[in-house]
Amino acid sequence: MGVTSNSVKVDVKTASRFRQNIVYLLIRQLRPHQWTKNLLVFAALLFSLHKVSTDVIGKSLFAFLLFCFVSGCVYILNDFVDIKNDRNHPEKRFRPMASGTLPPALALAFGALLLAGSLFSAFYFDRLFGVVLAVYFVLNVAYSLKLKHVVILDVMIISAGFVLRAIGGSLMINTPFTPWFLLCTMLLALFLAISKRRHELLLLQADKGTHRKVLDSYSSELLNQLNTIVTTATIISYSLFTFTSGRTIHLMWTIPFVIFGIFRYLYLITITDKGGSPEKVLLQDKPILITVVLYAITVAGIIYTFEY
Repeated sequence: MGVTSNSVKVDVKTASRFRQNIVYLLIRQLRPHQWTKNLLVFAALLFSLHKVSTDVIGKSLFAFLLFCFVSGCVYILNDFVDIKNDRNHPEKRFRPMASGTLPPALALAFGALLLAGSLFSAFYFDRLFGVVLAVYFVLNVAYSLKLKHVVILDVMIISAGFVLRAIGGSLMINTPFTPWFLLCTMLLALFLAISKRRHELLLLQADKGTHRKVLDSYSSELLNQLNTIVTTATIISYSLFTFTSGRTIHLMWTIPFVIFGIFRYLYLITITDKGGSPEKVLLQDKPILITVVLYAITVAGIIYTFEY
């Protein structure tokens, strides 16, 4: 009886560890380290301090979480589609499905349930926000299945995802968004997407086609030229936004933060060969992180002082 009891205890412990391991792998599969991209949802809140309240903050947090969950579902589908190619990548081969530690069927089932719950919640609280979230998912599915192989269009789809985040955040708290703001968002997202392609191109070098087919259509020279165009347009657009958006003209004092942030990122991708993961750069590069924090504080301070 003692042996049987001990065996049962061992089996229970093993089952518990297995469940904990599966939960950990599922959370990893959602790529929470990339959820910093969804912080753009709070941009509308930053420029609408007069609306700040517990209810508004709660709605923004709710929108942020839903975008995190839906983007996690997109990552599940993307990793499932790219599972063979990811195994040839020096970094992505350690992802749960690519490494073989997480069964693809389990990951897909979990993603389907999470997606259904997220979309239902979004439509329940705000129909327009639900539409934006659904469009975001469909667009990213199209990207994962086909559009990521179409040169130029691939980086534009990534940029569109950031614009939808900004729109979703505005809709959730009923704040109008200006065309200048969306243009700045689109251009900055293009800059990050192009920089990521450049990093992948350098990382994979001669084997660029074995991982991502679209890399065969790019060259370092082309991507450098695209970045030159986009960075110039971003700085000009943001400068015009501070002067012509109908907000206080004192927002012009935030232009140096934008210029430094872009220049710093250009330095990182050209001199140190970083830029493959914007979310890592944001959290690991202190000058970038300090610039973002100071920018947010300055914008909040200017709007609070000169508008309300």
